[in-house]
Amino acid sequence: MADVTGRSVRRRDTAILTVPAVLLMAIFLLGPLFCVVVLSFTDYQLGAPAISMTGLANYVEMTEDETVRISIANTLMYVGIVVPLSVALGLGAALLIEADHSLRDFYRAAYFLPVMATLIAMAIVWGFMLDPRIGGVNFALKAMGFKAQDFLHDRKLVLFTLCGIGIWQSVGFNMVLFMAGLTAIPSELYEAAAIDGARDGGARFRLVTWPLLAPVTLFTVVITAIRAFQVFDTVQVLTDGGPNKASEVLLHTIYAEAFGYFRAGYAAALVVVFLVFILALSAIRLFVLDRRKQAT
Repeated sequence: MADVTGRSVRRRDTAILTVPAVLLMAIFLLGPLFCVVVLSFTDYQLGAPAISMTGLANYVEMTEDETVRISIANTLMYVGIVVPLSVALGLGAALLIEADHSLRDFYRAAYFLPVMATLIAMAIVWGFMLDPRIGGVNFALKAMGFKAQDFLHDRKLVLFTLCGIGIWQSVGFNMVLFMAGLTAIPSELYEAAAIDGARDGGARFRLVTWPLLAPVTLFTVVITAIRAFQVFDTVQVLTDGGPNKASEVLLHTIYAEAFGYFRAGYAAALVVVFLVFILALSAIRLFVLDRRKQAT
């Protein structure tokens, strides 16, 4: 009887202690999310005295909006380029740093510096470096005998240029995640693999490192994809979605609709679409992890 009473008291105390966390989550997370979903079914405009429900009108308009289609296509292309390359380069950087112990701390700081720096400030620096007349990138191209390029105003180059900046900014973060995964691999496994005949680095990576890094790799891919979907700073600072919407991405379209055209209801519908992409990525991660647990 005393044990039952003690357990009930502990449950009651636990419930009381979780109340502040639940309230904060409701106020700062679930509340705003609910408001966004409700606004997506209205014609609300910032500063307008009246608001009316429009049902699915915003979502129907979205399917006919050329700008939205372009921004979603550009965002998906950005994610499709940045995620695999930044993950692969982050893994390569982690392997190289772990292999070279002499300058490990220096390389860690050098690769992680773009992650620590303010992206808006670094975007301004990139804008100067990519200037077609005085930028360091074009100066290097001309020194090697190539023609100078207007990276930020050429429709064929601008999105790939932003992808390059996104990869540069993400590699250090991915490197840290992979280094954490590498340090968790027991050295005894490498010794056992060497005894079994896996003496070169490629064989050890294929038989030991890569399989044990699978959970870290999945986590890194999902996190990088979510960060890539959130690209906004570099677009806003460097291109403003141009030229001719060649670099228009989903978050920039949301920003323009909400604070440029003051169409808060339509922007809220775009936010819901954006959240669907993010939730889909998170659901894929949870599904894969659950399958791996069942397999083991």
